[in-house]
This record gives sequence, structure tokens and C-alpha cells, in this order.
Amino acid sequence: MPKSDKVVEVDKAVKDDDKKDDKEILRVGTAVRRRRRALELTLAVVAQRSGLSVPFLSQIENERARPSMRSLQRVAEALETTAVQLLAAADSALSVDLLRAADDPGLELGSGVRPLVRGHHQLHAVEFTGMQDAGREYQHRNDELMYVADGAVEVEAEGRAYRLSRGDTLHLSGGVRHRWRATEPDTRIVVVAVAEHIDAADESRR
Repeated sequence: MPKSDKVVEVDKAVKDDDKKDDKEILRVGTAVRRRRRALELTLAVVAQRSGLSVPFLSQIENERARPSMRSLQRVAEALETTAVQLLAAADSALSVDLLRAADDPGLELGSGVRPLVRGHHQLHAVEFTGMQDAGREYQHRNDELMYVADGAVEVEAEGRAYRLSRGDTLHLSGGVRHRWRATEPDTRIVVVAVAEHIDAADESRR
């Protein structure tokens, strides 16, 4: 006897949920690697704590292997967290968020300053318009990129002055001391930086 349309729809919904769960568990590797690095643990230490092999943990982190829920729980315990929290972090690790020019990003930074990314992520992006003057000197832990969309900017970095015009880009590596100011009324600058909470160390050092 053929299944009713309702039963078929239920079966399809269950299969779709299973596929979604599979994808979440697969991409949990990003969250596992981020958590391990935050605790400054090596793969060998996590392997010892969890009872899983280093190669298998490496495959999980690089999303080439899908751990069972039991294995994920063992990894979570080794990382002093829970499987639920790792899955939640994995769910936010892959996201697409469109922010329209008229949208409210949910964060007020002052007149002429607009966040270009909502929420707390690995990258910060801010747009500055008008005669902005950063005033004080900055020194960020990670890299920063400044792009002049319109107008002109003066930047002082490590004692050297730079004059930027429309279309110019300035890259500042982490640790560089700098200050900047707009020199034309119609200036518009986009600054993108790796978030301070991110460890952007070379992969070869891990």
C-alpha cells in the first residue's frame, strides 16, 4: 500500500532534519579547533584527555571526519565544555548576514561611525564618514586594513606619515602603533580588522 502524502512529507522532514544534524556535526571542527586554541592545548593533550587519536581529532578539526555524538561528548569534556555548546558554536561558525545601508546594525558607535557587521565575529568592519579624527594612538593585537572609499586620510604609523586618497588601501600588521584623521569633509573610510579575541598565529606554530 502506498504511503499517504502526509506520511511522505513527514519522512522527508525527518530526513531533512537528519541531513541538517549531519552538517552541524561535520562543521563542528571549526568550533573544536577554536576552543582548543583558546585553552592553549595541543592535539596530543586533547587526545590523551578524550581517549581519541590525534589523527582522528585532526580530521575532525579540518572537517574531514564526522564524530559520533559520543565522540563529540568526549572531545567536549576534554575541552572543558559540552557537546551542545560546541554544536551551538558550530552553528554560528558558518553564517551569511546581509546588512543593508539602511539597516540598524544594533550598535551605536557615534556620529559618522557605522558598524558593517552585526554581532560578535572574527572580523570587525566599521565605516567612518566626514571629518573623523581618531585622536589617540592605537595598537591592535591583530591585522587591520584601511580602505579610503572617498576623500583623503592622513595616517601616522610607527613614526612615519602616510597620505591616502580615494581607492588607496593601507594594511597594518598586528602590533603596529598608529593614529589617523580625515582631511576632507566628504571622506569615507572602511576599516576591517581581525577581532582582538582571535589568535591569528601562524598555523605552523600549532
